This record gives sequence, structure tokens and C-alpha cells, in this order.
Amino acid sequence: MNKQQNILIIGAGLCGSLLALRLGQRGYNVTVYEMRPDLRKVDISAGRSINLAFSDRGDKAMKLVGIEDKVKALCIPMNGRMIHDKKGNTHLSNYSGREHEYINSISRGELNGLLLTEAEKHKNVSIYFNKKCRSVDFEKTTALFQDYKTKDEFIEDADVIIATDGAGSAMRKSYYLGKKFLFSFSQDYLTHGYKELSILPKENGDYKTYKNALHIWPRGSFMLIALPNLDGSFTVTLFLSYDEGEYNFNNLTTEEIVLEFFQKEFPDALTLMPNLIDDFFENPTSPLGTVKCSPWHYKGNTLLMGDAAHAIVPFYGQGMNASFEDVVEFDKILDKSLESWEDTFTAYEKERKKDTDAIADLAIDNFHEMKDHVAKTIFQEKRKLEMDLEKNFPNEYSSKYSLVTFNEDIGYREAMLKGRAQDKAILNLLTDGKIDLKEDLKVILNKVKQETEAILEDDKIAGLK
Repeated sequence: MNKQQNILIIGAGLCGSLLALRLGQRGYNVTVYEMRPDLRKVDISAGRSINLAFSDRGDKAMKLVGIEDKVKALCIPMNGRMIHDKKGNTHLSNYSGREHEYINSISRGELNGLLLTEAEKHKNVSIYFNKKCRSVDFEKTTALFQDYKTKDEFIEDADVIIATDGAGSAMRKSYYLGKKFLFSFSQDYLTHGYKELSILPKENGDYKTYKNALHIWPRGSFMLIALPNLDGSFTVTLFLSYDEGEYNFNNLTTEEIVLEFFQKEFPDALTLMPNLIDDFFENPTSPLGTVKCSPWHYKGNTLLMGDAAHAIVPFYGQGMNASFEDVVEFDKILDKSLESWEDTFTAYEKERKKDTDAIADLAIDNFHEMKDHVAKTIFQEKRKLEMDLEKNFPNEYSSKYSLVTFNEDIGYREAMLKGRAQDKAILNLLTDGKIDLKEDLKVILNKVKQETEAILEDDKIAGLK
């Protein structure tokens, strides 16, 4: 594990470029191959999400590599969800009762470009574009690449290969097809897909609607969301079933049907989107899936990281943050100076996998919450109560959302177990009439704590902890 060893990183996306920067800072010789062109020189968004939710776990990684201030300049704070009903009425549901806690909208391309530029400042880091990985020989620690322009194929040899090449990882595929060791793999798709749309800025560059929120139009079995961009626009995403319901991606085939659908379900959004038809028929419809696998590593030769190891659906806004946290946790293992790469990879996966499995499950939970539950009265009562508890007892109570999003020093699994128990506790107490929202908040807090502890104890007995 000496610093003269050559580390090959496959994929220069958000996780790969951060990993290259951190390993470069630690003194390793790092080579990165990316299949796409350099996004700092060409626009390669092509209907993919161009902005993402950036929060405390991601910021922890930026602090690690010393670029927190540069990243902050790319952020637009979002204090809560702006919920839109069918009549165009809105109400803001804050993410936290603590004013200093909020998430940010950030440009995927700008952030990725910044990480690449910072990584390239290190002489021991080299990044090459338009080089597609075809396969990985994880026993020989070599990777086969093809140059997009010349079509020439070549083999790259390394001491260690780390794949950060996303949900469609070539190395994960090589693990699966190689049949050289026991490799477990699951890929679960939602019945829903997504399509990117946009709200363009006003002619003077201003925002057409409230800037500092994640806008959401929950409609039970589908939804529309919108995140702000620095140029005054919003990136809008439609999440909709492929084939179920009155309107679905398979039957939204003409301009008339699309306009009818939006007029009926999202009339206030439609007035902000004169470009809807162009966006709808130009941008692809993409699937939403969860990838889990194990082991992530083969001996001390190769390691999967980021979406290559654990792709999740986007509904907790934690995909990028989880991948960034991978680098932070890997860095902690490197600090231990273990005997070998195999020991390092084994320790990293043992520490990390339980948390990435948890955030994958939480993201599915939040899918149902966002498209349906946020519009229900009992859920709104629960959220209002949680905001009051966080505001009045900032050191004693954090909602599940806050535990996951703003408590970066506890793992996703711990946040999930405690957060789910709290949710269940409050909903049980409200449903059974055991708390009155008008009674003293301290009394309510104690009841919630007692009920939560009882549920956690039951979970422990059931083997969930």
C-alpha cells in the first residue's frame, strides 16, 4: 500500500473525481479513465438530472478535501418543500425546525467540473476522457478500454482498480459474468420512470416562482418536482408510471394528451412552462432502480464505490451525498494504515455496506411519502409537530429526515432505525388520540420518546438492530 503504487479509477463522475482528488492529496499515483467527453468543454446532460440536492454528508466530503467555500458558491439553499395542490394553492413545509438546517440545489456539471479541476492540480493525478471500459480482469488487475474516437482498444495495468462508473458499472458486470467468486447482485426497478423538463427564467433572468424551495406537486401515484438553478431556471422532473393509471408514459404520445394531463394535474406548473411540449418530446424517459451487491471487492485488487456498488432512487436527495460519504469513510479506513489493500477493502465494506443498504431502503420510503403522504392531513400534522419539537427542543429531537440529512455523524442505518420508530410512534399516538396537539410540547416530547423507545425495543427483540 505504498504511495508509489498506481491506482486506476474507472469513471470521472462525482464520486470518481472526488476520490481522485482525495487520493491525489494523499500522494498516490492516480489515473482516471472516463467514457464521456470532458464536461467542462461540452454539454453532456442529455436529459439526465442537471441539478441535485446537496446536504451535510456531501459537505463533510468537501471539507475533507478543502473546497467547501468553492462548492458553497454553486449552491442555492432550499429551506423546505413547497407543496402545490391541484388548484395551485401552495404551502411551505420546512425540512427542519432548526433554521440553520436546509438542503441545497447544486448543478451536477458545475460541481463535477470543479472536482475534476481540483484533482488535476495534483501532478500525480491524470484524467483521460472518451475512454470506455469494456471489461475488468480482476485477477490480473487490468482493464480493457476502447477509445471512442479512434475505436482502438488497449489494456491498462494497475496495482489497484477502483470502479466509480455508476449504476451500469463495467467492473460490476465483470464480477457477475466472471463467476470466479460468490457475487450477489440485485437490480430492482420501480414501475415508474422519470422525464426531465424545465421552467425557464423570466426575460429579465428572475425566477418565475419561489426560489428557495424544492417544489413538489404530489398526486398520489405520481408527482412533479422542481429544483432551482443559478441562472433563474428550474429543473423539473416528472415521475410517472410506465403503464398504470389514466395517464402514463406509454400513453402520453401526442401534444394534446400531454397538455390535457398537465392542465388537469399541474395547471399552475403548466402556466410556467410554455416550453413543455418541446422538453417532453425531446428528452428521454429513463428508468429508476436500486442496485445492491456484495462483495464490493475482489481480494486486494479491485473495489466498487459509489453508484457502482449501491445505486439508489433519487427520492431522499442522498445519492450524490452517499457517494461522497463513501470517500470520507474510505479515507478513515486508509488512516488506519492496515497491512494490505485486501484488509482495507474488507474493513471499508464491513463499515459501509449496512449504511448504503439503509439509504437505498429509505429512498424507496420517501418515494411513497413525496408522491402521496405529504398531501395527507395526518402526515401534515406529524410534520408540523416535528417542526415544533425541533424548534423548541433542538438538542432533544430530530425527525427521521433530519437524522438522515443533517446528522452527518451518525450512519444511515442508525438514522433509519430511530427515524422509522419515531414516525411510527407519532402516527400511533395521533391515531389513538393519546396526544393532543394543543397540550404542552414537553409532555408530547416525553410521550414520543417513551413510545419510540418501546418500538425500538420491540425491533431489537425482532432482530432488527
